[in-house]
Amino acid sequence: MNLNQVTIPSLDVETATEFYKKLGLKLIVKSLPRYVRFECPDGDSTFSIHKVEALPKGNGIILYFEVDNLPETISDLKQKGITFNTEILEQPWLWNEAYLNDPDGNAIIIYHAGKNRKNPPWRIN
Repeated sequence: MNLNQVTIPSLDVETATEFYKKLGLKLIVKSLPRYVRFECPDGDSTFSIHKVEALPKGNGIILYFEVDNLPETISDLKQKGITFNTEILEQPWLWNEAYLNDPDGNAIIIYHAGKNRKNPPWRIN
């Protein structure tokens, strides 16, 4: 099984589209104002945004985007006007992460885990 795509809700798909383009996703389907779809710059997965009248309540969605060079990526995104909630955090699960939110409040974690993404020392065989 392979993950094809993740779709998130948005009150304003046009604003969300510009935000995710700044993050580096490539727009491949544009059906504004109700739907867009992106290709991720690496791998085969895609990412979609669809229009909703109200956002879900509660903790909601957390999106993880892995990058090879976290400090450089964070610096580049800040220069594009992206605001982060944290600096880079070294997590006990061996990932380095920085947290932010998209315009609809969806949580995003830009991170680097390297081999520890799928093969941490505590992985079950």
